[in-house]
Amino acid sequence: MPVDFKKSNAPLNTKTWDTVELSEKTGNIYEMVNIITKRANQISLDMKDELSKKLDEFASYTDNLEEVFENREQIEISRYYERLPKPVSIATQEFEQDKIFYRRPDEQKQHHSRYDD
Repeated sequence: MPVDFKKSNAPLNTKTWDTVELSEKTGNIYEMVNIITKRANQISLDMKDELSKKLDEFASYTDNLEEVFENREQIEISRYYERLPKPVSIATQEFEQDKIFYRRPDEQKQHHSRYDD
């Protein structure tokens, strides 16, 4: 399920996570890092796609006096996205709160998040 990263309360600054505690969910620190990395990549792609769509709305194919104004709007939109929590922070928080669905291909056991129905 896609997360609304704009409403995320993930830390905006660097946060030290207890990796030993986090890895207890999987039993393996490398598996935990892999899960968080994959989710962070998904979030990053969603953010990039949304930002690109918003900036495309301001695309101008002609030179005119309004171009300077449009550039300011594009800059404000870009700054807004820069101030959002980083994808890895969102993904780590989701993992910590059991909001990520993952499965091990070699096992039948699946791990569900509370978002799954």
